[in-house]
Amino acid sequence: MKAVRKKRLQTVLLILATSALGSFFIIRALDSNLDFFYTPSEIFLEEIPENKRIKIGGMVLENSVIREKTKISFIVSDFQGSINVEFDGIVPDLFKEGSGVVVLGYLKDKTIIAEEVLAKHDENYMPPSIDIEK
Repeated sequence: MKAVRKKRLQTVLLILATSALGSFFIIRALDSNLDFFYTPSEIFLEEIPENKRIKIGGMVLENSVIREKTKISFIVSDFQGSINVEFDGIVPDLFKEGSGVVVLGYLKDKTIIAEEVLAKHDENYMPPSIDIEK
């Protein structure tokens, strides 16, 4: 093999190895930031490890919210199944019983330990009325 071809082959192999290594790191980083979305009726049908972060979406059941200083616990339901949620922090202003919610957290002993609670609003947004005096 001539020196020019050998140098060209080494360059191509180096580029391929670098690209493969870069692709591996990108896929690994994307996998660690991936959150799976479940409904309360789906959550117990699958084996979910306790160290896997998940999202649960559904409605907050009426009369299920229990507040204790900054700790709040409530039940999320999709009207086919339900799951208890515990959260320590400040919930959004739109959070209330009977409204939609998305919870980000970890499953532990059939309870979601939430890191973040997102409240959903309805699609019919009405801005506050503005009185303009002339």
